[in-house]
Amino acid sequence: MKSRTDYLTFNVPARMDFLNITPQVEEVVRQSGVQEGLVLCNAMHITASVFINDDEPGLHADYKQWLEGLAPFDASPQRYRHNRTGEDNADAHMKRQVMGREVVVAITKGKLDFGPWEQIFYGEFDGRRPKRVLVKVIGE
Repeated sequence: MKSRTDYLTFNVPARMDFLNITPQVEEVVRQSGVQEGLVLCNAMHITASVFINDDEPGLHADYKQWLEGLAPFDASPQRYRHNRTGEDNADAHMKRQVMGREVVVAITKGKLDFGPWEQIFYGEFDGRRPKRVLVKVIGE
């Protein structure tokens, strides 16, 4: 069995944004030489996410509006107890919980085996500093 581990680093200037990381993941899979297997992609920070969906700007805007409604940014310690620790990112932790930590995608004939329109995204909810995504490929 073959395996490969890579780390992608992102520094998103906005507090919340989504990046299509499919091309980077495809490149890691290609370099791994795995023809049949799995790739795991996971955010290594508790205020970021990796998820699969459509690369459509309206959907991304809808996500941002929806997430902000669920857990609005508020740096004050009155709304969120977590912010009483000196942090200002309690909302980012909650947004990550909703969007998820990781995805696993099948590799078939050396390619990511997606359904129609599926792409892999990095979701940032507390940007403005470098954060990593683990990409782990295993298979034959």
